Amino acid sequence: MMVSAPDILNASILIVDDQESNVGLLEQLLSEAGYARVASTMNPREVCALHRKNRYDLILLDLQMPGMDGFQVMEGLKTNDADGYLPVLVITAQPGHKLRALQAGAKDFISKPFDLIEVKTRIHNMLEVRLLYKKLENFNKVLEQTVQERTAELRESEARYRSLTELASDWYWEQDENGNFTKVSGPVLEMLGIRVEALAGDASGVQVAGWNEAERELLHATIAARQPFLDFVFSRVNADGSKQEFQVSGEPMFTQSCRFIGYRGIGVELTAKN
Repeated sequence: MMVSAPDILNASILIVDDQESNVGLLEQLLSEAGYARVASTMNPREVCALHRKNRYDLILLDLQMPGMDGFQVMEGLKTNDADGYLPVLVITAQPGHKLRALQAGAKDFISKPFDLIEVKTRIHNMLEVRLLYKKLENFNKVLEQTVQERTAELRESEARYRSLTELASDWYWEQDENGNFTKVSGPVLEMLGIRVEALAGDASGVQVAGWNEAERELLHATIAARQPFLDFVFSRVNADGSKQEFQVSGEPMFTQSCRFIGYRGIGVELTAKN
């Protein structure tokens, strides 16, 4: 993430000083350096309203002014600076004011009398940091919006997936990490006439009469290995001697940190389809 020279020269700057000579000197210096958007005021009471309206990238603020000094101006700016960054570079002839100004929220300072090379360097450096801060802030906003949009798309996709699988199969199912069924949609209970856990055997290992145990053990082994399975066929023999066959597909589910949280899949009774 870089800030170009044209970006810096096109940044908005406000000069605040009650001395017309200082304002004129800074305006001339900035103009000669190529800065294109420079405004000024000699009335410190106007600064908050001007910044609220124009959102300056840099405010050159004299500390010693009659009626309202620079420290009071900074306190006022804090109440309306929505982005949390106070873009103030203070101007002072008092060495003892420098630390106090930084503690009050100023980002840097310029000493009087002016050293023109120092002034230009500090202004350039502060604008570069300020514009990088704004770029990062905008990037984070775009990223947050993108994440929200992507999350909404994933939820919609998952809803469509579930809807389609429910239409294309006899049941949709989900299991937790312990093998307990947490969701079954479709007429599976009525169709099988048994508890849901019997689809793959109880998590406790209790056998249910009628199922082909060799097939169930193979399905158990696949699930224990956290492997997906497609069109796995297993069967049961009912009390009246009739045979039912079922086909099930499933995939393991993991969190973003790769923690296993269960299975989900679809199932269909093949007997009814034949």
